[in-house]
Amino acid sequence: MGWSTREVARLAGTTLRTVRHYHEIGLLDEPERMPNGYKSYRTEHLVRLLEIRRLVRLGMPLSTIATVVQDAGDLDSTLDAVEADLAATIQQLQQAQKEIAELRRTPVKTDLPHAVAVAAQEVELSAADRSLYAVITQVAGDQGQSHWSAILRGFARTPAFDEFDTLPADADEETRQRLAEQMTPHTTELLARNPLPDGALPSSVREQSAFARTVIDAMIDLYNPAQLDVIARIWRAAGIV
Repeated sequence: MGWSTREVARLAGTTLRTVRHYHEIGLLDEPERMPNGYKSYRTEHLVRLLEIRRLVRLGMPLSTIATVVQDAGDLDSTLDAVEADLAATIQQLQQAQKEIAELRRTPVKTDLPHAVAVAAQEVELSAADRSLYAVITQVAGDQGQSHWSAILRGFARTPAFDEFDTLPADADEETRQRLAEQMTPHTTELLARNPLPDGALPSSVREQSAFARTVIDAMIDLYNPAQLDVIARIWRAAGIV
């Protein structure tokens, strides 16, 4: 009596490749070979394979299964960890379902969180500005989406902002200062009407520092030196830095 690798894989509801992988990582013992060189799997191999497959379906990592099948005493703590992972996965899937429903109701570009993308539809953002918003909303987390959406809805494009979008890297001092002076009042008013709420940024000092570094790095990639200089002047005038 004995089953070939293909047969034991079929009985266990898996694939030949998977059985071979379990052998490679030491999760399933190699069976004896028949005189013709083919493997001959016994009932003990099938039972172990069924156990492995059952634990895989529960969401248990293969590295953890090796420990569990050897020492059932760790099962409770292992199941607690697996259950926590499953809960997180379920939450992610539920959020995905929610976002799919939102996209069906209001189709928008998917480079931004849905609520922010809806607000962005009302504004003619430059490619650089939109990319910066994508970075900010990612590293800031979900809690601040209403704030970033409000900023976008309150934004009023003026000729100065249009000029800023096409500002050459070698723009002269007079042009930079003029644009900063023209753009500062609206920026200041916009921030005053939409103060940063609690939870809009990461909570810890370390995370806030990482957030700032990421945003600054993105800005250096997205804007030329003259534009960055104008932004710095606006920030200083508006009391941001």
